Amino acid sequence: MTSMNFNYGKGFTFSKHIPEEVSHFDRVFDIFKDILTHTSGDIEEAFEWLDTLDKEYNIFTDEYTLQDFENDLKKRGYIKEEIDPEKGNTGNGSGKGKNVLTAKLESALRAYALDQIFGKLKKSGLGNHNTSKLGKGDEHNGEHRAYQFGDDLAMINMTESIKNAQVNNGISDLRLTENDLIVEETKHKAQMSTVLMIDISHSMILYGEDRITPAKKVAMALVELIHRKYPKDSIDVIVFGNEAWPIKIKDLPYLKVGPYHTNTVAGLELAMDILRRKRNTNKQIFMITDGKPSCIQLPTGEFYKNSFGLDEMIVSKCLNKAAQARKLKIPITTFMIAKDPHLRRFVELFTEQNRGKAFLTGLSGLGQMIFEDYEKNRKRRI
Repeated sequence: MTSMNFNYGKGFTFSKHIPEEVSHFDRVFDIFKDILTHTSGDIEEAFEWLDTLDKEYNIFTDEYTLQDFENDLKKRGYIKEEIDPEKGNTGNGSGKGKNVLTAKLESALRAYALDQIFGKLKKSGLGNHNTSKLGKGDEHNGEHRAYQFGDDLAMINMTESIKNAQVNNGISDLRLTENDLIVEETKHKAQMSTVLMIDISHSMILYGEDRITPAKKVAMALVELIHRKYPKDSIDVIVFGNEAWPIKIKDLPYLKVGPYHTNTVAGLELAMDILRRKRNTNKQIFMITDGKPSCIQLPTGEFYKNSFGLDEMIVSKCLNKAAQARKLKIPITTFMIAKDPHLRRFVELFTEQNRGKAFLTGLSGLGQMIFEDYEKNRKRRI
């Protein structure tokens, strides 16, 4: 393998490729982060997986062992030991407690998901999305135009205006009139409030297919993307099974499915309630699901469940919520990570009611699709 360098004046120089050296820790750390997402933050289970993989792929060596890796994680502040106050010390004098993730590792998992799904992005300062609207805004775009009555005087470009006055009146009779004034165009930077809904019903791990792990990765990557590139934006994450509830960003790695049905109505109600409290006008909902709605809560507080086909009453409630969101100007983008014909039909009806978007996708392309739609939505809506 060779590498190529450009030698100015002499053309190209070819030399032997020297691979970049990666430390033992960094090499194992990437594997560990991926496994940790699958184990929902269970460090001991992740260590067991590393040990099993080591037997087949020789991840560790005599020079760098699993114990060395665990010690490095502690030294670098990625994990810490916690003693169960009820159990106290184990009695053997070791004082060894349970390993748990620190906030530093939770952040590293989000960054790793971002890198995996969206590629490496540099953090920007005021990274909000442009709109096509010109006028009084908060970012200069390099364009100029003649002054109009009502323009903010602070937007007048004095250099260009004086230059204009010289052309119009000559140097000998230099005077600055309203007709000479030039202002700088600006663009509004639209802020977006997003709610990401994640289905945690039991079907997300049925039939031997792990659908919750890629959903978690997408959620972590999207959160990290917004924090880095669109710091003025907000993102809230909610999960829905029989009921719906918000989760904190730091809890994403620990997300697990439960013995739940799919109460899409509850998820939409909570998402819209969150967005109603947001002050900016640009709002949207992303919904990642693999199953048709199969549950609603009745006025009595009881749950009505039906997993067979499309239940007319449940579907009707969902379509009503989709129409309600449309009236509130909240588009819903549904990402369907299964090919179930019942779900396909429901998503078609749901999208028609909301006039939103729907994507039928496998697990591999989910992240890129959400990224592209997030960018496009924000560029076109104001």
